[in-house]
Amino acid sequence: MVELSVVVPVYGCRDCLRALHERTTAALRKITSSYEIVLVDDCDREGSWEVVAQLAREDRAVKAFRLSRNFGQHAAITAGLAQCTGRWAVVMDCDLQDPPELIGELYRAATAGNDVVLARRKGKRQSLFRRIAARLYFRLLKVLARARLDGEFGSFSIISRKVVDALLRFRDQDRHYLFILNWLGFRTATIEYEHASRHSGRSAYSLRDLVRHALNGLFFQTTVLLRWIVYLGFWISCAGFALAAYYVYMYFRYSVYPGFTSLAVLILIIGGFIIMSTGVAGLYIGKVFDQVKGRPLYVIDQSIVDGEPR
Repeated sequence: MVELSVVVPVYGCRDCLRALHERTTAALRKITSSYEIVLVDDCDREGSWEVVAQLAREDRAVKAFRLSRNFGQHAAITAGLAQCTGRWAVVMDCDLQDPPELIGELYRAATAGNDVVLARRKGKRQSLFRRIAARLYFRLLKVLARARLDGEFGSFSIISRKVVDALLRFRDQDRHYLFILNWLGFRTATIEYEHASRHSGRSAYSLRDLVRHALNGLFFQTTVLLRWIVYLGFWISCAGFALAAYYVYMYFRYSVYPGFTSLAVLILIIGGFIIMSTGVAGLYIGKVFDQVKGRPLYVIDQSIVDGEPR
């Protein structure tokens, strides 16, 4: 066991990997001589593995792992945490928007008596659209999933060994690193830092990926949507009974027949609600199907540890 592990999921950042290694190594040497850097290549098609493998051969403190296909950022984080041996584990992105020089501050806050220390970004270097979308998303998340998070938190954090062990017990196929930390509930602290510009390249998350990721986070981390459908169905039923009573009253009082327009509107509303409810229930059933298949969260294709292929 080493004192400090740094886990980095690698995807779409080939050009900044050497700078990442140099800055991370310099930061770690100021803290302890007992450290390791775990680089997990999430099957990047742009040649990241060649650089990662070379770094692992040149520096025995670097452990390199390549997944058999693209399993996603959070699966890659899980793979890295499963392979690290540190008493403390730092998780950070590979694009250098999370400055490695901040690891010392994270470590000091953690050893002051915290199991989890999250880094909160100031001056987030993203487009206005993404910043607004992130704020709306996390506000919805607070209402739906009751998660105490906001859009300024990323994966940059440090966690203790017992938190790592607890996190690895999760087998959720739809996983989110911050959601799991929030659910675990260990003693948590926060530090703030200036969000740096991307070293090179662009984000691996397209708009479609972000929307899918957001929907998974909103709907499939909680069953609140199913409860909301039940509540909505109840109120629609109440409105239907009230409208029926109103039509009966109009008939006996004024001998008025409402005609077909109101009937068509009611059919469209109730029919749309039934279709929507069935679709949402089907999505949850599909997620249950994915979960009960029991497939592994990731598969490691290649690895280099202590400078040698394993």
